[in-house]
Amino acid sequence: MIRTILIDDEPLARDIIKYYLADHPEIEIVAECKDGFEGLKAIAQYEPDLIFLDVQMPKISGFEMLELVERRPNVIFTTAFDEFAIKAFDVNAIDYLLKPIEKERFDQALKKLISKSQTATTDTSELLNTPGNPAHSSRVVVKVDRSIKIIPTSDIQYIEADDDQVKISTADGAYFKNKTMSFFEQTLDANQFIRVHRSYIINLNQVSKIELKEKENYVVLLKSGLWLPVSKNGYMKLKASLGI
Repeated sequence: MIRTILIDDEPLARDIIKYYLADHPEIEIVAECKDGFEGLKAIAQYEPDLIFLDVQMPKISGFEMLELVERRPNVIFTTAFDEFAIKAFDVNAIDYLLKPIEKERFDQALKKLISKSQTATTDTSELLNTPGNPAHSSRVVVKVDRSIKIIPTSDIQYIEADDDQVKISTADGAYFKNKTMSFFEQTLDANQFIRVHRSYIINLNQVSKIELKEKENYVVLLKSGLWLPVSKNGYMKLKASLGI
């Protein structure tokens, strides 16, 4: 038996999937969720083999929710999303269903899933790390203990490399995210964020002063009073962005 959870803010969309699943007795629905917060709790509670996940939902998107799941189940996305998502799904061999969902296409997706080993899950890591997801450029979603915090990118002072993750610093404190510096460099608004060093990306709105520390070695002072190192290439990018 394949245990599944339906995560979609549209009751009608969930009803259609339930109707189609009636022809697939090998799949058991263990929970229905109307948003990503409920989805996270249900996944932790039931540990499903499969989830049907809507991409566009209130509060947090399907992508953002999936980033916070520690043990990811197989995923079939249900979406009316744009061309970026469809290309990303194709590249990563993750199935998706375009709304309105057709019965024939639904059955094809399940056939594809069931043909795989039920112990093997699709790897969504590459998809979640693909720059271009619209939500990534305006906010960052992090897990703090048992709660979820949504950080507007305008609140970010700087991002620092920290082993295999990054530290996101804000006026409220620091938060950690399992992403790479390259991901944020490619995703954040280049008019607002500059990678000034291999270990630092700064918010240009936080820059207070740039100084020459020693020969060709610069440092930048943030409004918080913190000095950060600036590489030679980073200094050139800073100058161009600040028009100096």
